[in-house]
Amino acid sequence: MKLDSYWLDTAPVAPLGDDGPVEGRVDVAVVGGGFTGLSAALALARRGATVALLDAGRIGGGASGRNGGQVNTGVAQDFAALVAQLGIERARRCYLAYAAAVDTVERVIREESIDCDYVASGKLKLAAKPQHYEHLEKTAELIHRVVDPNIELIDAAHIGNEVQSDRFYGGLLQRHGGQMHMGRFAAGLAQAARRHGARLYEQAAVSSIVKGGMDGYRVVSARGEVTATHVLLATGPSKHGPFAWYRRRLAPIGSFIIVTEPLGADVVARIFPQRRAYTTTRLMHNYFRVTADTRLVFGGRARFTASEQPSDEKSGRILQRSLAELFPQLAKVRIDYCWGGLVDMTADRLPRAGQHDGIYFSLGYSGHGTQMSTHMGQVMADVIDGREDANPWRDLPWPAIPGHTGKPWFLPIVGAYYRVKDLFY
Repeated sequence: MKLDSYWLDTAPVAPLGDDGPVEGRVDVAVVGGGFTGLSAALALARRGATVALLDAGRIGGGASGRNGGQVNTGVAQDFAALVAQLGIERARRCYLAYAAAVDTVERVIREESIDCDYVASGKLKLAAKPQHYEHLEKTAELIHRVVDPNIELIDAAHIGNEVQSDRFYGGLLQRHGGQMHMGRFAAGLAQAARRHGARLYEQAAVSSIVKGGMDGYRVVSARGEVTATHVLLATGPSKHGPFAWYRRRLAPIGSFIIVTEPLGADVVARIFPQRRAYTTTRLMHNYFRVTADTRLVFGGRARFTASEQPSDEKSGRILQRSLAELFPQLAKVRIDYCWGGLVDMTADRLPRAGQHDGIYFSLGYSGHGTQMSTHMGQVMADVIDGREDANPWRDLPWPAIPGHTGKPWFLPIVGAYYRVKDLFY
């Protein structure tokens, strides 16, 4: 079992970054080489802006290359709860922002001819308990009436047509969404950005960003420094650099994933005939999907801890047991990959984007970042061009998490609470 991301291990091996030192002057310096940063670099470069993107490690090597491979519509939290929190109109705008994000991913793939195994298969949320299905019924009625008529409730009698397991009591199908190979998508974004003139630098951890008056910002990295008129921060839960203000507002939660050996087309057709992107309704939920080479990608919050080899293997064994519980017919399949990564969670699980001290930022995707990060990269290019109204998250307040100074000491407590709550809900 490799303790590596399947997406990164099977991504194109051609270099994605530029050689030489970080130097000179640019219109925009982008800090972070995940989907947000790459998408922004691409959008800005296509408009003729000079762009330097700096990543502390490997381009696409953070959350963008370590997730479940799903591109889903729908908000990160329960829609009914979001309506209660924000009101119908604001909740509706949030839902539509995620729908627009799916459209953005599909458009960028199409425009730049990115080969990433994209399949528009939709997402199926599976009810783990009878009462969960009753709640899905109420949520579905609200979604259908307010924002998205293209959804379908599937009851317990028919859920077997979607997934072969006796552990589910129905589901909610949201058809607008898909799945893709994350490593190939990241590589495609990087290649497209470079093709349009952006400069991309790996192993270029940013140590300081200093406002230089009329000259803009001096961005200092491990590979040199660049002067930029604007800076876009797109790093997620970065442990390093001058980003303490952001760290106090994000809880970096570990998420873990295993990938099986190839199951074969016959097995996949029998167990997952529609090949959707799947997620379950438990608080300690699982998410899964089938790859183009018939492997099952199966993930979840196995432990409320950070990802760190070799402890990721312990989380992998927990996930393997969960897989066997949901699909006993797969209990003995070989696990070829296991890895972890950090989800940059906000307190309300809504993204944040805008400006702080003159620096643009977009982050906090809370486990639903594949589509939204790509979308927000494009949006932030608009914002930098002066279109602040393009930002769907511009009016959200963002107070610091009480008692949080950057190290998430409270995560084991949250994990224990979720496990107990799952027993009774």
